[in-house]
Amino acid sequence: MLNQTFSFVDYYKNTVELSFVPNAFSKNPKHVWIICQFNNKWLLTCHEERGFEFPGGKVEEGETADQAAVREVYEETGGIIKKILKLGQYKVTAKHEIVIKDVYYAQIDRLEKREHYFETKGPTLFNDLPENIRENKQFSFLMKDGVLTHCLDIIKKKELSF
Repeated sequence: MLNQTFSFVDYYKNTVELSFVPNAFSKNPKHVWIICQFNNKWLLTCHEERGFEFPGGKVEEGETADQAAVREVYEETGGIIKKILKLGQYKVTAKHEIVIKDVYYAQIDRLEKREHYFETKGPTLFNDLPENIRENKQFSFLMKDGVLTHCLDIIKKKELSF
């Protein structure tokens, strides 16, 4: 499975390609998305407009995608990463732009209370992700396509090594 590429259509009817081959679409992606666990629970944040989602965002000027992943987790949840692994990369081809994101899996060591969580409401822990996540209006569109499904398959099968 780790050498496969998947294609599907996302929530907004954009074409998405997901690959578990390193840098399949770009050596310098401009976005990151981090699937996090803390104490065997899923660590999400609640975006003020989109709803519950895993942390993520843009790679800032002068930082690598790996650095952005660590920063985004901390900014949006207060999470201090114990271990992080790049799972893959996906490309969204929309009408007017192409977005490429590195996807990570992180184990969180601890959560620090922050005064500000940027555009989110801070950390939220889930024992399990809902079965009906695609239809659940409380969850962001980012949680509703094959990227999450395929990445969770890898995480659950423990096809990872930190």
